[in-house]
Amino acid sequence: MTLDETLVDAIRRDYRTAPIDERDRVMLDFVVDLTRDATRITRAHHDRLRAVGFDDRSILQITLIAAWFNYINRVADALGVGRP
Repeated sequence: MTLDETLVDAIRRDYRTAPIDERDRVMLDFVVDLTRDATRITRAHHDRLRAVGFDDRSILQITLIAAWFNYINRVADALGVGRP
């Protein structure tokens, strides 16, 4: 979490060019891949996460949080939440 609005804006625009460390970038790469097509996640994805310091528990937490947000956003979209 951060209160640095400049950083938040940079991440919103494109996390790949935002001033974040490699660990966060690899995590976000994983989350993007999971969001686009979770069936394409392979051991190589997990190996990249491990290479930057994430352990199995962290990988599970990242996966669960990303999957939950994907799920809840789809439910909200399907129900028209937030639309006039």
